[in-house]
Amino acid sequence: MSENTQQPEPPQQPGQPSQPQPGPAYGTPQPGPSPYAGQPYPAPGAYQPQPLTPSDERMWSIFAHVGPFVMSFIAPLVIWLVFRDRSRFVDQEAKESLNFQITLVVAQVAAVIITLVTFGIGGIVYVVFIAAIVFQILAAVANNRGEPYRYPVNIRFIK
Repeated sequence: MSENTQQPEPPQQPGQPSQPQPGPAYGTPQPGPSPYAGQPYPAPGAYQPQPLTPSDERMWSIFAHVGPFVMSFIAPLVIWLVFRDRSRFVDQEAKESLNFQITLVVAQVAAVIITLVTFGIGGIVYVVFIAAIVFQILAAVANNRGEPYRYPVNIRFIK
């Protein structure tokens, strides 16, 4: 057993100021639980991200297909970069949406060139973008059911 080497403190008289007790030197380890107790930090290079729940997987995959209505290809790109390590489903669907958005950008450039060359008659090409909106909605509905979706016309830039 350990012996207590400290002297017992005499009872303090009322009206007398208390004397500071000498303590251990700064930096010496103290017995008892650590004030920093908790989960230890993982070793460098051993970071494992938490997997997404099935409902979160569906939500982020839906955002990857519907987000381009507001932010073009930026929405699926950010979702893919953030969640690709946490869910295989979100990784697959965000890449699919990103590839489709890049395909749409290429098609839009081609449509502008065709419209300029044909002096506006080629503007009928823009009807194709209505189909793109329908495909994005179908992809979001399929992802809401937890099913993967493949766009019928898509160039796979990112594999």
